[in-house]
Amino acid sequence: ATPLTLGQEFGTYARMLGEDEDRLAEASMLICEINMGATAIGTGIASHPGFSDGVCKRIAEISGVPVVRAADLIEATQDCGAFVQLSGVLKRVAVKLSKVCNDLRLLSSGPQAGLGEINLPPRQAGSSIMPGKVNPVIPEVVNQIAFEVIGNDMTITMAAEAGQLQLNAFEPIIFFSLHKSLTHLAAGCATLETNCIAGISANRDRLLRMVETSAGLATALNPKIGYQVASEVAREALASQRSIRDIVIAKGLMSAEELDRALNLSALTGQKVPA
Repeated sequence: ATPLTLGQEFGTYARMLGEDEDRLAEASMLICEINMGATAIGTGIASHPGFSDGVCKRIAEISGVPVVRAADLIEATQDCGAFVQLSGVLKRVAVKLSKVCNDLRLLSSGPQAGLGEINLPPRQAGSSIMPGKVNPVIPEVVNQIAFEVIGNDMTITMAAEAGQLQLNAFEPIIFFSLHKSLTHLAAGCATLETNCIAGISANRDRLLRMVETSAGLATALNPKIGYQVASEVAREALASQRSIRDIVIAKGLMSAEELDRALNLSALTGQKVPA
Protein backbone atom coordinates (compact mmCIF):
# COMPACT_ATOMS: atom_id res chain seq x y z
CA ALA A 1 0.00 0.00 0.00
CA THR A 2 1.79 3.15 1.20
CA PRO A 3 4.64 3.42 3.72
CA LEU A 4 4.26 4.43 7.35
CA THR A 5 6.93 4.91 10.00
CA LEU A 6 6.90 2.92 13.22
CA GLY A 7 6.86 6.26 15.02
CA GLN A 8 3.63 7.19 13.27
CA GLU A 9 2.15 3.78 13.96
CA PHE A 10 2.97 3.71 17.67
CA GLY A 11 2.11 7.40 18.04
CA THR A 12 -1.35 6.55 16.77
CA TYR A 13 -1.69 3.86 19.43
CA ALA A 14 -0.76 6.37 22.12
CA ARG A 15 -3.28 8.95 20.90
CA MET A 16 -5.97 6.31 20.42
CA LEU A 17 -5.67 5.11 24.00
CA GLY A 18 -5.06 8.60 25.38
CA GLU A 19 -8.52 9.62 24.24
CA ASP A 20 -9.97 7.08 26.64
CA GLU A 21 -8.33 8.74 29.65
CA ASP A 22 -10.82 11.59 29.19
CA ARG A 23 -13.71 9.17 28.75
CA LEU A 24 -12.74 7.33 31.94
CA ALA A 25 -12.55 10.60 33.85
CA GLU A 26 -16.07 11.47 32.71
CA ALA A 27 -17.40 8.03 33.67
CA SER A 28 -15.71 8.12 37.07
CA MET A 29 -17.51 11.35 37.93
CA LEU A 30 -20.88 9.74 37.19
CA ILE A 31 -20.39 6.96 39.74
CA CYS A 32 -19.53 9.50 42.44
CA GLU A 33 -23.23 10.30 42.70
CA ILE A 34 -24.80 8.04 45.35
CA ASN A 35 -28.29 7.45 46.72
CA MET A 36 -27.35 7.12 50.39
CA GLY A 37 -30.40 7.90 52.52
CA ALA A 38 -32.90 6.75 49.91
CA THR A 39 -33.93 3.77 52.10
CA ALA A 40 -36.26 1.35 50.32
CA ILE A 41 -37.16 2.97 46.99
CA GLY A 42 -35.71 6.46 47.20
CA THR A 43 -38.33 8.30 49.23
CA GLY A 44 -36.13 8.33 52.33
CA ILE A 45 -38.92 7.02 54.55
CA ALA A 46 -37.87 6.46 58.19
CA SER A 47 -34.51 8.15 57.58
CA HIS A 48 -33.20 10.94 59.82
CA PRO A 49 -33.33 14.31 57.97
CA GLY A 50 -29.57 14.85 58.21
CA PHE A 51 -28.54 11.27 57.58
CA SER A 52 -28.06 11.46 53.83
CA ASP A 53 -25.85 14.55 53.69
CA GLY A 54 -23.93 13.53 56.79
CA VAL A 55 -23.13 10.04 55.53
CA CYS A 56 -22.10 11.30 52.09
CA LYS A 57 -19.70 13.75 53.70
CA ARG A 58 -18.24 11.07 55.98
CA ILE A 59 -17.80 8.57 53.10
CA ALA A 60 -15.93 11.23 51.11
CA GLU A 61 -13.64 11.91 54.08
CA ILE A 62 -12.87 8.24 54.69
CA SER A 63 -12.46 7.13 51.08
CA GLY A 64 -11.03 10.24 49.45
CA VAL A 65 -13.62 9.80 46.71
CA PRO A 66 -15.67 12.98 46.09
CA VAL A 67 -19.06 11.32 46.45
CA VAL A 68 -22.14 13.53 46.35
CA ARG A 69 -25.80 12.96 47.14
CA ALA A 70 -27.94 12.37 44.06
CA ALA A 71 -30.40 15.15 43.27
CA ASP A 72 -33.24 12.62 42.86
CA LEU A 73 -32.94 9.63 45.17
CA ILE A 74 -35.82 7.75 43.54
CA GLU A 75 -34.13 8.01 40.14
CA ALA A 76 -30.73 7.14 41.60
CA THR A 77 -32.12 4.02 43.31
CA GLN A 78 -33.40 2.43 40.12
CA ASP A 79 -31.03 3.85 37.49
CA CYS A 80 -27.83 1.85 36.86
CA GLY A 81 -26.85 4.00 33.90
CA ALA A 82 -23.61 5.20 35.49
CA PHE A 83 -22.37 1.62 35.80
CA VAL A 84 -23.38 0.90 32.21
CA GLN A 85 -21.49 4.01 31.13
CA LEU A 86 -18.34 3.02 32.99
CA SER A 87 -18.51 -0.53 31.69
CA GLY A 88 -18.97 0.80 28.17
CA VAL A 89 -15.83 2.90 28.45
CA LEU A 90 -13.92 -0.09 29.82
CA LYS A 91 -15.11 -2.11 26.85
CA ARG A 92 -13.97 0.68 24.53
CA VAL A 93 -10.51 0.58 26.16
CA ALA A 94 -10.44 -3.22 25.94
CA VAL A 95 -11.38 -3.24 22.25
CA LYS A 96 -8.65 -0.72 21.41
CA LEU A 97 -6.04 -2.51 23.51
CA SER A 98 -6.90 -5.82 21.92
CA LYS A 99 -6.61 -4.30 18.46
CA VAL A 100 -3.17 -2.92 19.33
CA CYS A 101 -2.13 -6.34 20.62
CA ASN A 102 -3.36 -7.94 17.39
CA ASP A 103 -1.10 -5.52 15.52
CA LEU A 104 1.88 -6.33 17.74
CA ARG A 105 1.40 -10.03 17.12
CA LEU A 106 1.18 -9.45 13.37
CA LEU A 107 4.10 -7.00 13.16
CA SER A 108 6.32 -9.37 15.15
CA SER A 109 5.32 -12.51 13.25
CA GLY A 110 8.23 -14.38 11.79
CA PRO A 111 11.12 -14.08 11.88
CA GLN A 112 11.22 -15.69 8.45
CA ALA A 113 7.69 -16.49 7.39
CA GLY A 114 5.93 -13.39 8.73
CA LEU A 115 6.20 -9.63 8.69
CA GLY A 116 9.06 -9.54 11.18
CA GLU A 117 9.03 -5.73 11.40
CA ILE A 118 9.49 -5.60 15.17
CA ASN A 119 10.82 -7.86 17.90
CA LEU A 120 8.86 -8.55 21.08
CA PRO A 121 10.90 -9.41 24.17
CA PRO A 122 10.88 -13.18 24.83
CA ARG A 123 9.12 -13.91 28.12
CA GLN A 124 8.96 -17.69 28.19
CA ALA A 125 10.03 -20.73 26.24
CA GLY A 126 7.86 -20.61 23.16
CA SER A 127 7.78 -24.31 22.52
CA SER A 128 8.88 -27.55 24.12
CA ILE A 129 10.00 -28.93 20.73
CA MET A 130 11.00 -25.83 18.73
CA PRO A 131 14.14 -24.21 20.18
CA GLY A 132 14.28 -20.42 20.09
CA LYS A 133 10.60 -19.96 19.28
CA VAL A 134 9.21 -16.66 20.60
CA ASN A 135 5.47 -16.38 21.10
CA PRO A 136 3.65 -13.05 21.69
CA VAL A 137 2.44 -14.26 25.07
CA ILE A 138 1.93 -10.84 26.70
CA PRO A 139 -0.27 -9.45 23.88
CA GLU A 140 -2.18 -12.73 23.99
CA VAL A 141 -2.79 -12.26 27.73
CA VAL A 142 -4.21 -8.79 27.06
CA ASN A 143 -6.36 -10.15 24.23
CA GLN A 144 -7.93 -12.60 26.68
CA ILE A 145 -8.53 -9.89 29.27
CA ALA A 146 -10.24 -7.84 26.57
CA PHE A 147 -12.53 -10.75 25.74
CA GLU A 148 -13.48 -10.98 29.41
CA VAL A 149 -14.16 -7.23 29.70
CA ILE A 150 -16.36 -7.33 26.60
CA GLY A 151 -18.30 -10.24 28.12
CA ASN A 152 -18.59 -8.45 31.46
CA ASP A 153 -20.03 -5.44 29.67
CA MET A 154 -22.82 -7.57 28.25
CA THR A 155 -23.52 -8.98 31.74
CA ILE A 156 -23.70 -5.45 33.19
CA THR A 157 -25.92 -4.27 30.35
CA MET A 158 -28.43 -7.07 30.83
CA ALA A 159 -28.36 -6.73 34.63
CA ALA A 160 -29.09 -3.00 34.42
CA GLU A 161 -31.89 -3.63 31.93
CA ALA A 162 -33.48 -6.32 34.13
CA GLY A 163 -34.42 -3.94 36.95
CA GLN A 164 -38.11 -3.48 37.65
CA LEU A 165 -39.93 -0.38 38.84
CA GLN A 166 -37.92 1.39 41.58
CA LEU A 167 -35.48 -1.44 42.36
CA ASN A 168 -32.76 -3.46 40.66
CA ALA A 169 -32.07 -6.81 42.27
CA PHE A 170 -29.08 -7.48 40.01
CA GLU A 171 -26.62 -4.89 41.26
CA PRO A 172 -24.41 -7.61 42.86
CA ILE A 173 -23.49 -9.04 39.45
CA ILE A 174 -22.98 -5.50 38.15
CA PHE A 175 -20.49 -4.70 40.89
CA PHE A 176 -18.78 -8.11 40.59
CA SER A 177 -18.37 -7.76 36.83
CA LEU A 178 -17.18 -4.16 37.06
CA HIS A 179 -14.63 -5.11 39.69
CA LYS A 180 -13.25 -7.88 37.47
CA SER A 181 -13.06 -5.58 34.45
CA LEU A 182 -11.32 -2.81 36.36
CA THR A 183 -8.77 -4.97 38.16
CA HIS A 184 -7.95 -7.27 35.27
CA LEU A 185 -7.73 -4.45 32.72
CA ALA A 186 -5.44 -2.45 35.00
CA ALA A 187 -3.21 -5.47 35.52
CA GLY A 188 -3.21 -6.16 31.79
CA CYS A 189 -2.11 -2.61 30.98
CA ALA A 190 0.67 -2.83 33.55
CA THR A 191 2.07 -6.12 32.26
CA LEU A 192 1.78 -4.99 28.63
CA GLU A 193 3.84 -1.90 29.40
CA THR A 194 6.46 -3.60 31.57
CA ASN A 195 6.82 -6.98 29.90
CA CYS A 196 6.23 -6.08 26.26
CA ILE A 197 6.13 -2.44 25.10
CA ALA A 198 9.27 -1.39 26.99
CA GLY A 199 11.31 -4.13 25.28
CA ILE A 200 10.14 -3.80 21.67
CA SER A 201 12.85 -3.21 19.06
CA ALA A 202 12.65 -2.50 15.34
CA ASN A 203 14.19 -4.59 12.58
CA ARG A 204 15.57 -1.50 10.82
CA ASP A 205 17.39 -3.23 7.96
CA ARG A 206 14.40 -5.41 7.14
CA LEU A 207 12.04 -2.44 7.28
CA LEU A 208 14.21 -0.38 4.93
CA ARG A 209 14.58 -3.28 2.52
CA MET A 210 10.83 -3.89 2.48
CA VAL A 211 10.10 -0.25 1.69
CA GLU A 212 12.72 0.06 -1.01
CA THR A 213 11.54 -3.09 -2.80
CA SER A 214 7.81 -2.51 -2.33
CA ALA A 215 5.64 -2.34 -5.43
CA GLY A 216 3.48 0.02 -3.41
CA LEU A 217 5.98 2.80 -4.15
CA ALA A 218 4.32 3.09 -7.54
CA THR A 219 1.54 5.01 -5.78
CA ALA A 220 3.92 7.92 -5.23
CA LEU A 221 4.59 8.11 -8.98
CA ASN A 222 0.97 8.80 -9.95
CA PRO A 223 1.51 12.60 -10.18
CA LYS A 224 4.63 12.08 -12.34
CA ILE A 225 3.83 9.28 -14.77
CA GLY A 226 0.07 8.82 -14.34
CA TYR A 227 -2.05 6.11 -12.77
CA GLN A 228 -2.11 3.79 -15.79
CA VAL A 229 1.65 3.76 -16.34
CA ALA A 230 2.28 3.47 -12.59
CA SER A 231 -0.02 0.43 -12.52
CA GLU A 232 1.94 -1.20 -15.33
CA VAL A 233 5.20 -0.54 -13.50
CA ALA A 234 3.81 -2.06 -10.28
CA ARG A 235 2.61 -5.18 -12.08
CA GLU A 236 5.98 -5.61 -13.79
CA ALA A 237 7.80 -5.14 -10.48
CA LEU A 238 5.74 -7.89 -8.87
CA ALA A 239 6.12 -10.24 -11.83
CA SER A 240 9.87 -9.74 -12.27
CA GLN A 241 10.81 -9.23 -8.59
CA ARG A 242 12.64 -6.06 -9.61
CA SER A 243 12.36 -2.73 -7.81
CA ILE A 244 10.14 0.13 -8.90
CA ARG A 245 13.23 2.32 -9.24
CA ASP A 246 15.01 -0.08 -11.62
CA ILE A 247 11.98 -0.44 -13.88
CA VAL A 248 11.23 3.28 -14.05
CA ILE A 249 14.83 4.13 -14.93
CA ALA A 250 15.09 1.27 -17.43
CA LYS A 251 11.99 2.52 -19.22
CA GLY A 252 13.24 6.10 -19.17
CA LEU A 253 10.10 7.31 -17.42
CA MET A 254 11.96 9.48 -14.90
CA SER A 255 15.54 10.47 -14.13
CA ALA A 256 17.38 9.20 -11.06
CA GLU A 257 17.17 12.68 -9.50
CA GLU A 258 13.42 12.87 -10.08
CA LEU A 259 13.00 9.44 -8.53
CA ASP A 260 15.06 10.44 -5.50
CA ARG A 261 12.67 13.31 -4.85
CA ALA A 262 9.50 11.33 -5.58
CA LEU A 263 10.55 8.31 -3.49
CA ASN A 264 12.05 10.20 -0.56
CA LEU A 265 10.99 8.16 2.47
CA SER A 266 10.20 11.22 4.58
CA ALA A 267 7.96 12.65 1.88
CA LEU A 268 6.29 9.27 1.36
CA THR A 269 5.26 9.18 5.02
CA GLY A 270 3.84 12.71 5.03
CA GLN A 271 6.78 14.36 6.74
CA LYS A 272 8.24 17.68 5.61
CA VAL A 273 11.43 17.54 3.60
CA PRO A 274 13.70 20.37 2.42
CA ALA A 275 12.78 21.78 -0.97
